[in-house]
Amino acid sequence: QVQLVESGGGLVQPGGSLRLSCTASGFAFSSYTMSWVRQAPGKGVEWVSAISASGGSTSYADSVKGRFTISRDNAKNTLYLQMNSLKPEDTAVYYCANAPGTYYGVGYKGYGSRGQGTQVTVSS
Repeated sequence: QVQLVESGGGLVQPGGSLRLSCTASGFAFSSYTMSWVRQAPGKGVEWVSAISASGGSTSYADSVKGRFTISRDNAKNTLYLQMNSLKPEDTAVYYCANAPGTYYGVGYKGYGSRGQGTQVTVSS
């Protein structure tokens, strides 16, 4: 079955950086658009970013554009999210997720399966 395991979260000061990783298994990772979504305390799930199967196309929420960079290594079945200039409002549990099928592009803001998540806390 689909397994998505996130890592790299933690506590960071405002203005700091973190790099999240997600290791995937149980499906054809290199054929799927992948995304990061997040959920802040008391709020709903927010789509953050997506990357096409080849890695050639990406998209970002306005709230993170210019600060976050999504990337992938299909040889390692791994998805990344480089987060710079972090703000307190970025505090959330971050999840990696796959698209529901291989024909979804980076414009789709839903997902099929997601991992257990990694906590990111931005605070001084």
